[in-house]
Amino acid sequence: MTHPGSDPILDSINEGVFTVDHQWRITAFNRAAERITGVRRQDALGRQCADVFRASICEGACALRRTFASGRPVVGATAIIIGVNGDRIPIRISTALLRDQHGEVAGGVETFQDLSYVEQLRKELESRYTFEDIVGRSAAMQALFDLIPQIAASPSTVLIEGASGTGKELFARAIHHLSHRGKKRFVAVNCAALPDALLESELFGYKAGAFTDAKKDKPGRFALADGGTIFLDEIGDISPAMQVRLLRVLQERCIEPLGATEPLRVSVRVVAATNQDLAQLVREGRFREDLFYRIRVIHLRIPPLRERREDLPLLVDHLVCKFNRLQEREIHGVAPEVLARLMEHDFPGNVRELENILEQAFVLCRGEQIQLQHLPVELRRGTSTPNPPQSTTDMRAAQRQMIEQALARNRGNRRQAARELGINPSTLYRRLKAAAPEPAPVASRAPRSHNR
Repeated sequence: MTHPGSDPILDSINEGVFTVDHQWRITAFNRAAERITGVRRQDALGRQCADVFRASICEGACALRRTFASGRPVVGATAIIIGVNGDRIPIRISTALLRDQHGEVAGGVETFQDLSYVEQLRKELESRYTFEDIVGRSAAMQALFDLIPQIAASPSTVLIEGASGTGKELFARAIHHLSHRGKKRFVAVNCAALPDALLESELFGYKAGAFTDAKKDKPGRFALADGGTIFLDEIGDISPAMQVRLLRVLQERCIEPLGATEPLRVSVRVVAATNQDLAQLVREGRFREDLFYRIRVIHLRIPPLRERREDLPLLVDHLVCKFNRLQEREIHGVAPEVLARLMEHDFPGNVRELENILEQAFVLCRGEQIQLQHLPVELRRGTSTPNPPQSTTDMRAAQRQMIEQALARNRGNRRQAARELGINPSTLYRRLKAAAPEPAPVASRAPRSHNR
């Protein structure tokens, strides 16, 4: 016995199939569609398809609606539907028009494939190449992943060297979380962001009355990290005087807050990081050799992104998922030509630069996939795309917004903002100036006529 809206041929197909009439009412619903959605055929027939599927693209990007409008089929679109139990189900969609015996459009048909298994495989594959929040499948990154648990198990001081934007703090946090100190605090200090006087009070604290505005005791970062880990970022930028103080702390495991009469013993693991070549600084006499060997008990070098281009597709997928989650979007990755252009780029700002590129793309993208016109202008030079680029005004506004947000996060410090964006301070200033709103045109006066 066959049910209304059923068809033995459609029921033999492993993909979900449904048809609609001109009023978007479902007129057929095969067995695979029941299995994928959890909706019974009798409950689907006669209802609006948007009410049955509750898909991510139903509101503004319905594939079947595009087919009705253009007359052309859609092949391989992706979406998320909500199953009868509230589960989010990733699917791949193809659509076409249905015509009667006279060739007139009688409705539409949509087939859809359940990608849950594919998505699960993707997640399992990604988990194989993810360590904490660090992503990489390259041999260099896999070697680091193997080392981190061994390093975490030891109490030794660690020096992490790598260019800006390579994720040195992520490695420091991974070492901390995997160590026996993982339940205690991880305290990060950017040594380049503060002058000596402020850095000293930040690291070691002070006692009430140590100076005019010291109304009460303030614990330093070493004291706050007692039992845990302190991360000294950009350690290559500290002054010779601060190098001496830090050396003493590492030797004696004691700190002396400003104004204190007795040293304070602390149990802290030190992880330091720098984007400079500390060995070269030692040879130049700009960094103490004894401090260098104190902090370089264990040495990690984080490779720049240009040395591990095979990690780019995985990083792009990871960041797209991250921004989808943060911004509540459902962008389905980047176009092949976008990935090709990213693979050609040298990424002087490393992973942080890639993250900023994709964040800008999310601001500009209003479709399902990031296209070339959503990339920064320097990555689009020499390309011609069938899609019109964003207007200069839109690009200028988006670029200015990104720079202003970076400046706000860094309290107006252009050097720090530039470092976060993966560009030089001079480039930041030039882009900020270029992104300034254009002045309104001044109307010119018509030349005075000499005719009498």
